[in-house]
Amino acid sequence: MARRRATRPGQQTAAARVPGGPAAGVPRRPWRPSDWRRTAYPALLLDHVAPGNVCGELVRLIGDVRTETGRNDPLLIVVSGGQPPPELPEPHPLTEADEAYDEWAEALPEMRRLRRPAAWLVALRPDETDAGPPSRGGMRPFSAPDPPWWSRRFLPAALCLVLLAAGGVWVGSRWGRGCHPSLTGGRVSVEVVGSGECVGYSDTAAQVFNNDPGQDGLRTIQRRIFAQNRAAEEVWQRSDRRRPFLTLVYLGTLTGNRTRADEESYVSEREELEGMATAQYALLKESAGADGAALLRIVVANGGRQMSYADRAVAMLAELARDDPTVLGVVGLVESRTSTARALRELNRVGLPVLAPTLSADKMDANSRLYLQISAPNADQVKMVDAYAQQVLKVDEAHVFYTTLEGSSLSEDLYVNTLVDGLRQRFGARITRLDEWRTGQRLTGECGYPGLLFYAGRWTEFDGFLRALRECGANPPQHLVADDSANRYMANPGLRAAAPGNLPVTYVSKAALATCAALRAAAQDRRDDARASFLSWIQADDLLDPPRCRPGSERQVGERVSLAYDAAMMLIRAVESLAARLHHADPRQRWEPTSVNPVGVHAEVLRQNAGQGYPGVAGLIRFTPDSGEPVDKRLALMRVEQVPDVATAPVEVFRCGVADASTPAACGPA
Repeated sequence: MARRRATRPGQQTAAARVPGGPAAGVPRRPWRPSDWRRTAYPALLLDHVAPGNVCGELVRLIGDVRTETGRNDPLLIVVSGGQPPPELPEPHPLTEADEAYDEWAEALPEMRRLRRPAAWLVALRPDETDAGPPSRGGMRPFSAPDPPWWSRRFLPAALCLVLLAAGGVWVGSRWGRGCHPSLTGGRVSVEVVGSGECVGYSDTAAQVFNNDPGQDGLRTIQRRIFAQNRAAEEVWQRSDRRRPFLTLVYLGTLTGNRTRADEESYVSEREELEGMATAQYALLKESAGADGAALLRIVVANGGRQMSYADRAVAMLAELARDDPTVLGVVGLVESRTSTARALRELNRVGLPVLAPTLSADKMDANSRLYLQISAPNADQVKMVDAYAQQVLKVDEAHVFYTTLEGSSLSEDLYVNTLVDGLRQRFGARITRLDEWRTGQRLTGECGYPGLLFYAGRWTEFDGFLRALRECGANPPQHLVADDSANRYMANPGLRAAAPGNLPVTYVSKAALATCAALRAAAQDRRDDARASFLSWIQADDLLDPPRCRPGSERQVGERVSLAYDAAMMLIRAVESLAARLHHADPRQRWEPTSVNPVGVHAEVLRQNAGQGYPGVAGLIRFTPDSGEPVDKRLALMRVEQVPDVATAPVEVFRCGVADASTPAACGPA
């Protein structure tokens, strides 16, 4: 080390900076890499330091302050003098300045730990023969090292670009247009899956599922539910939180179907959401003073096409249930498939009860101890079809055609699988033809067939099945009967328009008691408050679009509306019953969501059901203690003389099961 320039005795000079640390008084800020460009310790050179002079006194004072405070003070003081004060380190000859610096740098950490007063001092002794300033030409030039590459000024911009690109890739893989978290609040958790479907849940209009053309009805009912969610929250707050407040999840298949721009492809899902919205609406119409009447929030969840991504949706719902104690159950699931069974098992593990409005594959309850089915199982449907064939049609022989949705096998489709198996067992040798039907297959062999021609497949192929029978012309099969899945086809006017007009169709209905005609008849009977109230709700101006069952209107109510309404109301009445017992001593006590849990609500549903059963709009619902399938649930066969005639309501021609507690279980003509 050498002096930068000559000084007079006692003069203080700012020397070159010594590499090794941050600039004095300037802390490093990680978010500003440019700070790392100034990574050198400042140095102070004091010449002619001797006992008692100004420079010697300055060095002593600096050492005292450093020893007393112990603070980091990265100023290296280089002193030079013929007779330095005795408290300074042993001086090195000026010619050994480099060695002196190396020794100091090596000893610095230990001296700082021991808080030595000379930790930041290097003492040099000039050569006695040196009578003047050294020759500048003989000095070794000094310069600080180059700053590290990552302190360059381009780094912040480059880092931002990299982070933005990585974030864009991550967001693009997780979310997309019409599928993103809510920035305005609400319960929303969604992601884009491999097929491009938006899977997850939402309770706010910031995330509405399905932007496909022709699905306006599905989007409209979601927005109605989300608006009623806000209304329910407001009513709860105005009631000083005294009314019971619960959240139910609707889990369905809201995306993934191939559909034309003029075709409504999600009739079942739309109708089930309408049923839950009707239950929500009914609770909002309760008197402001009815502290025991519950309020309902609905979370809409999508499990993807054929419930293929139900596991992801259920994982999200599990997190929601852990965070929100008002989540007490799940309604929906739409189709009986192996993916649905997996979702049931996972929901059972999570501890959420499931009430399924339309699932009917046999033994679905084996997948969850918390599962309750609103519709009769396939075994009951097979029994009714057999009774109809023998009592009304007077035929013994049957041809059965079954289908599964494209991309799905018979083993995966539990609904079709158990239905076909039940027909095979019950009819036995009376089935003279049992075939899988594929789109494009001709059915001319069925023209004029006098026996029972039973369609045991999914509604998506029923349109093609009817088109194939068009070749029969004036000689169609005499007795065409379809399973309850065909109800989804019959609820779609756009599809029915292309069906042959001379082909009557009889199909299974799970909610014949909730048709407009049946509801109007019930409204005239003042003893049937459940159906009368349901009719008034679906006729209201501010609920369904358009309102249903109004005098002179052709718009019928879909059968899944009443089934989903019954499912939601069963859970709601159970919560109200638990709340009444909890608040028996003080009815005006605030509702505490953690006072009940989902498993307890399921147990209360069964307790209430143990007597006469639940008087649902679509028929009496009764369970046995060891089964989630209903007993003697009402089923019917509806007949349409001309399929394209959507203005004429179907007519009930046969029924099984019980309508209410006062009627016996029997099968017979309507």
